[in-house]
Amino acid sequence: MSHALRLAISLALLPTAALASGAPAPELARLDSVNVFGNAEDTRKAAGSAHYVDQETLERFNYRDIHRVLRQVPGVYLVEEEGYGLRPNIGIRGSGTDRNSRITVMEDGVLIAPAPYAAPAAYYFPTMSRIDAVEIRKGSSAIQAGPRTTGGAINLISTPIPTEAGGELDLSYGSDATALGHAWAGAMGERFGGLVEAVRQSSDGFKRIDGGGDAGFELEDVVAKLRWVSAPDAGVYQQLDLKLGRNTQDSNETYLGLAEADFRADPTRRYAASRLDNIRTEQNLFELRHLIELGEDTTLSTVAYRTEFSRNWFKLNDVLNPGTGGYIGIGAVLADPTTWADQYAWLTGEDSPDDALRLRNNNRNYYAQGLQTVLGTRFSAGGASHELEVGVRVHRDQEDRYQDDDRFRMQGGQLVLTRDGAPGTQDNRVGDAEALSLFVHDTISFGKWILTPGVRYERVDLASTRYSTATGLRDGVLSKVETDVDEVIPGFGATYLFSDALTLFGSVHRGFNPPGPASGSLSEKSVNGEFGLRWNSGVLSTELVGFVNDYSNLVGTCTASSGGSCNLGDQFDGGEARVSGLEASLSYDFNAGGAVAVPFSLAYTFTRAEFRNTFESDFEEWGDVTDGDRLPYLPEHLVHAELGLAGERWRVGVAANYLDDMRTSAGTGAGERTDSALVWDLTGAYRLNDRLELYGRVENLSDETYIVARRPAGARPGLPRSAFIGLRATF
Repeated sequence: MSHALRLAISLALLPTAALASGAPAPELARLDSVNVFGNAEDTRKAAGSAHYVDQETLERFNYRDIHRVLRQVPGVYLVEEEGYGLRPNIGIRGSGTDRNSRITVMEDGVLIAPAPYAAPAAYYFPTMSRIDAVEIRKGSSAIQAGPRTTGGAINLISTPIPTEAGGELDLSYGSDATALGHAWAGAMGERFGGLVEAVRQSSDGFKRIDGGGDAGFELEDVVAKLRWVSAPDAGVYQQLDLKLGRNTQDSNETYLGLAEADFRADPTRRYAASRLDNIRTEQNLFELRHLIELGEDTTLSTVAYRTEFSRNWFKLNDVLNPGTGGYIGIGAVLADPTTWADQYAWLTGEDSPDDALRLRNNNRNYYAQGLQTVLGTRFSAGGASHELEVGVRVHRDQEDRYQDDDRFRMQGGQLVLTRDGAPGTQDNRVGDAEALSLFVHDTISFGKWILTPGVRYERVDLASTRYSTATGLRDGVLSKVETDVDEVIPGFGATYLFSDALTLFGSVHRGFNPPGPASGSLSEKSVNGEFGLRWNSGVLSTELVGFVNDYSNLVGTCTASSGGSCNLGDQFDGGEARVSGLEASLSYDFNAGGAVAVPFSLAYTFTRAEFRNTFESDFEEWGDVTDGDRLPYLPEHLVHAELGLAGERWRVGVAANYLDDMRTSAGTGAGERTDSALVWDLTGAYRLNDRLELYGRVENLSDETYIVARRPAGARPGLPRSAFIGLRATF
């Protein structure tokens, strides 16, 4: 199967595979989860930095947190929030990390954010336990995924339907009563197949609320897949796949962190004012996929999809200032608890006046739906072979905010309701987006050269409709703002096969992020380039890449998760900026072919990110910026090293992660930062027989205490030392 067809189907649109004429190809077992690159040869030829985390790698440490999975990939930046990866913050090559809103995230090749265009902040993320592999692609190939092409794309591959009847049961238990139950079963007959998968995950949480309270979470995730394939003797091979999913979460999580002194005294403390904070979410997913082979070298794949997502995060928002009658953001109180001594005292449980604490029902509903198709074909012309892909996506999504504020007083360390707000009286608006996406991409091979020109087109129509917050009704439109965006996004990559082991590659492409509805901001634009080399001699493989993302307009977005006192949804033009860096990765087996394997891997990222102009901004993470100021929440150095021992029935491994400190606002020199940290993880497993494996892991083995972020409000800790033991059964 061609690299081009894999690339188009898996990353851009439908994750499926090209088939031999009239009958399933050997890849049939993975039709719903084919990776971007297919095999080592395809990866070696890719004109850009690419990484594939397969099932074997995922099971090596049995991580349930996407942050820990992605630490082993250079060029990927992470900001933890609650310690379990439930609402990750991921960026690629300095794109920004807030709620993954600056990169393209997919599951099985389909955009997975609740509203990828209208509100890309991802308060939903696929449950890692049911993910079979993770693909990360950077460079010019990002134009095939879209719409956000500045940093790169992540594709999460779900559990495939097996070729034969089989299944798995995975049970684990550990620190803070953290429990996991994961099971799947499936089969594929001659023409029909299917799979059912379920995950239940829960924890008491590692934070302790003053005066008691629940700081844990419960998560349930169910997915069902059905497949039909045409008869073996059919003249044209076809396949139809149906995927249904439902995910629910009940999490007692808060945006309220800690003041500096309190963090240093007890980093797992939670203030009494956060006791009622809770987020409940529900996501429903529908996908219908079709594949048809139109010829020996041509396939057409199509997927229709719809996701519905609802969430209500009821949480502390701000605190009363009796002097003015207004309210002060909780971040401002924790940044200066001396000036705001009364407000700080109320947060920590001392009695307050009526209405002193304002908690917000952040009630929002989303949907995303669309139809996307890709045509892939191979042919020869002019002495070169071509692998051409043409893709189209028609998409629509919406975010509906219908929020209200409730007011409380603190009495005897308990929150007492003093005023119940009417629904829709805090925020009452709808954001809509309609998008048409087109791309053309060709892989041209001749001699030792592989050229990959491509172009993407995005047409986005945005609308923001506001209704009355005085009444909370929707009996009349107060205002409606409509905007549109047209963007052509070119890219070009080149690979030179210097030898069987050495490959040189480079690419350049346009980085693009569309603005939000009624944001008043311009599109984010950049010119992105990379140049690198790969060496793969079997036992030793390595990659070294230098990259530059040169922004003509960097955009910042005000969200509740980014903190600050700006109006949520507002966007800010930051003008020129530059992110450059170096990515290096290496893997080697010190005892290849021996009875005991000794695998070693290393990943390193160096980043320099700075503004290239001077301006004033109301975006709190930027503030007043001077040319040369560093961008916030981007570490200069990241290191991941891993060493293991593996016998026939057992394995042990240790991983070390160095996380450099990060500025929390733009600037140079001294300034508020997160903590640098060296975090160790330990894992081990023993296969009892062909069907049973006992495993265990310890995360943060040395119990390192460190601040992972100071947003949304106050200092937040990384996960303390946590141990888990589990049993995996296959059948």
